Amino acid sequence: MIRTYFDAATAAPLHPAARQAYAAAMEGWADPARLYSEARQAAQLVDAARAVVAEVLDIAPEGVFFTPSGTAAAHMAILGTATARPHHGASVIHSAVEHSAVIQAAEHLGSARSVPVSPTGVVDVPHFIQALRSPDVVLAALMSANHEVGTVQPIVDVAAACESANVPLYVDASVSLGHMDIAPVWSLLTGSARKWGGPTGVGVLAVKPHVRWRSPWPGDAVETGLNIPSIVAAAAALRAVHADKEQRSARLHALINRIRAQVPTLLNDVEVVGEPHERAPHIVTFSCLYVDGESLVHELNKRGFAVSSGSACVASTLEPSHVLAAMGALTHGNLRISLHEGNTAEDVERFLAVLPEVVHAQRGAV
Repeated sequence: MIRTYFDAATAAPLHPAARQAYAAAMEGWADPARLYSEARQAAQLVDAARAVVAEVLDIAPEGVFFTPSGTAAAHMAILGTATARPHHGASVIHSAVEHSAVIQAAEHLGSARSVPVSPTGVVDVPHFIQALRSPDVVLAALMSANHEVGTVQPIVDVAAACESANVPLYVDASVSLGHMDIAPVWSLLTGSARKWGGPTGVGVLAVKPHVRWRSPWPGDAVETGLNIPSIVAAAAALRAVHADKEQRSARLHALINRIRAQVPTLLNDVEVVGEPHERAPHIVTFSCLYVDGESLVHELNKRGFAVSSGSACVASTLEPSHVLAAMGALTHGNLRISLHEGNTAEDVERFLAVLPEVVHAQRGAV
């Protein structure tokens, strides 16, 4: 059976540049904080990786920090801003469709304010601006593009309002890095290496020079226990995907358009969700009535397709997708298809040929 991986928004296959860089960096095993030669070699590897990420983000290397994951980077962005601005209150304004890691960190501070979104997932900008007028707002959080439906958010408009309100803007760019240009209007930005073809276990936090931020961890620790070969591999992958993102994104955009156009013609009672135009080029989500999303994932897996469901239960909770719920979309029977460089038109056509059979079989079993 041919296996086809359609879940790059969770973790993309390891980029060839990452594999090569990891092997070359295996000598970076020493603690880069020490002073002997082996440690200096490790520190040089980290500094070189930091410089690569800084160049992609157009920021000084001193503002780039490596973390153990994208979740850790999000927590550091939010909690570190609150730590550095203790007299500005503890309220975080965020869209209703932010990643759960962002929402949980905001709620941890004690006063999170969720801003509603449109049926396509676009944040209500006037509502966001109104929320910024509260005197206790320490940070605003708005992702560049949504991880479940691909909708691009108006970060430029929100950033202008944040500047007027003297509130830093944190942008979760996990979906966008390596796929799209990101307007340089953010104060803090995070990403996850596994989503751009780097190894699992590396996140990135970027902080602009003018932003007040301090590590929220005990002892002001920022980078500890670094997996240096993985960091070097993550930077190599980011440099590679950033260099060819226009050509690759255009190709994946065309494949996603094929799925968006064909699914409603192949199946009845199907809704493609998310913004149809202003969206990430590699993600599409659609909802099927009268079908359980988790069952669809299992049946498609049997036929060789690895896909994700926005309604699938996760280990820590039995709640449906908060993103789809905030949009007013179906919170069951959803499939998310997210493509990577290795996916082809043939993969998409095989999926479109198999999908109706799987859905009809599941509907008949109800």
